[in-house]
Amino acid sequence: MKFLIAFISLLSFTMLSIDLDTIRIAYKEAAHDKTKVAALNKQLAPVNKEDDIVLVAYKGAAITLQAKYEKSIKEKKRLFIEGVSYIEFAIEKSPNAVEPRFIRIGIQENTPRLLKYKSNIKEDKLFLLKQYKTIKPKILKKHIGEYILQSKAFSDEEKAVILVP
Repeated sequence: MKFLIAFISLLSFTMLSIDLDTIRIAYKEAAHDKTKVAALNKQLAPVNKEDDIVLVAYKGAAITLQAKYEKSIKEKKRLFIEGVSYIEFAIEKSPNAVEPRFIRIGIQENTPRLLKYKSNIKEDKLFLLKQYKTIKPKILKKHIGEYILQSKAFSDEEKAVILVP
């Protein structure tokens, strides 16, 4: 009986082990591709607010991206609010984590003004610029650097921080 419980526990842990680098790449690709949004949501479906806060933030981002493609305004709004709640939860739980801030600024910058979800852009921008040189792993630093360089929220002077080796 103990063996069965241990086996089931190990199996459920293995099923939930999601490769973060894969999620990072999938998120970047999903930002511009409806079919990849669905795939990202499927990958993150088992994630809940008890899991790693970075995965929680990515789940929130995936849900907000899904909202963009819904037909009914009611469903768009419901999904957007649900997605934002995951992102804000992750930041509340770990306010000094870089990745949830990176996710939030990306969502806020690309959200229509009428949704009124833009109040943390300046705060997150300053946070990312301050933390940029110390970001690990390299793939995350690369994604954040590429985002900053193409973002309209960052000035040319702020982008210069990214270009300096």
